[in-house]
Amino acid sequence: MPDKAAAKISTRASPLAEQFDFLRGLIASPKGVGAIAPSSAALARAIALQADPDQPGGVLELGPGTGVVTEALIARGFAANRITAIEYDPEFVRRVRERCPGVNVIEGDAFDLNTTLRSEDTGYCAIISGIPLLNWPQERRQALIEGALKRVRPQAPFIQFSYGLTPPMPATDRFSVRRAAVIWANLPPARVWVYRAR
Repeated sequence: MPDKAAAKISTRASPLAEQFDFLRGLIASPKGVGAIAPSSAALARAIALQADPDQPGGVLELGPGTGVVTEALIARGFAANRITAIEYDPEFVRRVRERCPGVNVIEGDAFDLNTTLRSEDTGYCAIISGIPLLNWPQERRQALIEGALKRVRPQAPFIQFSYGLTPPMPATDRFSVRRAAVIWANLPPARVWVYRAR
């Protein structure tokens, strides 16, 4: 019998309640939220399209916010119990748990995966980041991407969106980057970047 929690998405909060919760997070931590509105459905779909549910392994989502991308991953075909989400803000943790039952939501620091996750938490088929990397120093961005890529299957993607015209972290000798999509139907317009270990 299929797992009902994995197959069903919970009742969604009203758009006004979601916007209010997002603005609360922005005021509490402008550096950690980094946008004026939750990701649009179009952006969430574009991000989810970069992850393949037919590949073995789970998905690790860093900074799910209100759970828009988490919900898009489930719609894409990922069972909720294949998704682990790390969120720093306790109210966003509560929101994602309500919105997407069955997802493993961890309240913790995505910049410190070695503390937040167990050492055996590897083999992900994709890692998705909603962290506003442009708000952080370049050394910290690079460390986050390199650390995340150590936890994925060979050639699996680290997917990042940003509002900048160029990637939030340029390619290095350790990873490549390509632009996968430009989403105009988002406030502000966003780009989806895909990083892979070399």
